Amino acid sequence: MFLISVSLRAQLCTGSLGDPVVKINFGSGASTHGTELGSNITSYTWTTADFPNDGLYTIESRTNTPSTWWTTTDHTGNGYMMVVNASFSITDFFYKNTVTGLCPNTTYEFAAWVMNLLRYTDTSTPNITFTIETTDGTILNSYTTGDIPKQNSARWKQYGMYFTTPSDISTVVIRMRNNKVGAAPGNDIALDDITFRACGPTVTAAIDTMAVTSTEVCRNDSSVFVLKGTVGTGYSSPAYQWQVSTDSGVTWTDIVGGTSTTYIRQPSLPGLFWYRMASAQSSNIGSVSCRVVSNLIVIKVDENPVTAASSNQPACLGEDLLLSSAKGGSIYSWTGPDHFTSSLQNPGITNLTRLNNGTYYVKLTTALGCSSTDSVKVDVEPKPTANAGSDAIICEGTSTILHGSGGTGYLWTPSASLSDSVSSLTLAYPVDSTIYILTVSNGQCRDYDTVNVFVWKKPVANAGADLKMYSGSSVELTGIAGGTDVTYYWTPDYAISATDTLTPTVSPLTDTTYVLHVISGKGCGVASDEVFIRVYQKITIPNAFSPNQDGINDTWKIDKLVTYPESETSVFNRYGQLVFRSQGYNTEWDGTFSGSPLPVGTYYYMIDLKTGLGNPSGWVEILR
Repeated sequence: MFLISVSLRAQLCTGSLGDPVVKINFGSGASTHGTELGSNITSYTWTTADFPNDGLYTIESRTNTPSTWWTTTDHTGNGYMMVVNASFSITDFFYKNTVTGLCPNTTYEFAAWVMNLLRYTDTSTPNITFTIETTDGTILNSYTTGDIPKQNSARWKQYGMYFTTPSDISTVVIRMRNNKVGAAPGNDIALDDITFRACGPTVTAAIDTMAVTSTEVCRNDSSVFVLKGTVGTGYSSPAYQWQVSTDSGVTWTDIVGGTSTTYIRQPSLPGLFWYRMASAQSSNIGSVSCRVVSNLIVIKVDENPVTAASSNQPACLGEDLLLSSAKGGSIYSWTGPDHFTSSLQNPGITNLTRLNNGTYYVKLTTALGCSSTDSVKVDVEPKPTANAGSDAIICEGTSTILHGSGGTGYLWTPSASLSDSVSSLTLAYPVDSTIYILTVSNGQCRDYDTVNVFVWKKPVANAGADLKMYSGSSVELTGIAGGTDVTYYWTPDYAISATDTLTPTVSPLTDTTYVLHVISGKGCGVASDEVFIRVYQKITIPNAFSPNQDGINDTWKIDKLVTYPESETSVFNRYGQLVFRSQGYNTEWDGTFSGSPLPVGTYYYMIDLKTGLGNPSGWVEILR
């Protein structure tokens, strides 16, 4: 028999189990705490504290009292658990629940996941008794865990037992009781994932003759698989039901007619198919709550691989061809014109000829042996011969015509300085020397050629900024000449150190305009620019005069000052008082102030010539 006598210490099922009839996991949610249990479920008091006091409980997703308890999540890591701090009375139940929908005369495994929350440094260990009762209080079985040992880390452990429902019972009550009081020693635990599952004889299943539980075949494989199950002793009248799942065991469907220990599985469309055999007493086989199930048989039907042959067409004489196929194969087999064969996924052919014209076939085979074929047609055509014409030379600002030939389609690049980039003839007007690329097509193949258009820059003249100087001195001109292959000269050839340099020295005696001439040696024109030289006369300032009306030196005569009509002349006495002021110098100073003669002595002058070349200052003495 697959069961152990209930008079012995209970164990988990050693035969086969059914799907959970009941699974209590205390729910899940985004908040830290779950929902309070009713007073019919627990005699403990609800709290939302992370660490409940004695006789209290909470429903939470994570413990957070590292100094006393292990920090842990629920058993599966994605929901809530019941956290219990032992009561002071061992007669209290900390969890009780009614389970319905069981089958009469059926053995079940009750199991629950428990964690000793007490850290390994604590002295106490929890101890729990599980009891399965009928609704009238008759005990069907009970199991005591004994002291649940301390661990050196947070660890969940599953505890359980068997019980058999009487012939008229389908509802039972599960009760969990403390065997140690609160405080020290205590009974601080976490509880999760309580399940009831039918427990029966060992049920096994395999693919007959192959003695395996999984296989993989290709689409259109005609193999028929015989699935065979066996059931150990334990049922007086066993019945059988084969089931299939196409969602990896999430849902199971009974197979119509699959009610013997063998099931003949016919070929199918691609997919992943899970099979198992369920068994129960014949009177209970119709209820999923009564069944136990075998191990899984997995049959995978693969789609044939996608071959998708292609190439880097258009194919042109003398060029290279690259064939390609989809990934995923273990073996690639190419065939084609001119006895072509290859085992590469992406083979190539160099220096194409007309013999390479035709259709290329590839067969892709997976490691399992699934295969498919595809083809690609290759048409090898001669390449056109592109001719972009002869190189050209133009002057800046002019244009030239480009003559292309050799095909039926044309494309010139760069196109920004062209009148038409897709015509065999186009007008080019580049600003700078440019290499134009001509792409010629015959509808399938292309060829390329280039043409240079050299741009000779027009002459540019810059004689520099206008200058000022005093008569008898000199200045340097700063001319700039630009353009392709240019010569230059200055006019007039007057008071200039050289006419064929850009920076000659000039020393004109009077105002003079010089002109810089720049001439293109490539026939691209002439440019000129002027610079004006303003020549100021040198003044002579006497340091004494005698305004005594004798006709000799009666005025302060400053030679050439009259040539500075914008100038300002100021004279001060030794106390800094202004005694004479004049704009221009049309009237010479006669040594008076406000019509009265000034006394003999030294006076001080400042002359602003308004030239930006510096202003004279000094002293002058009046004599009598």
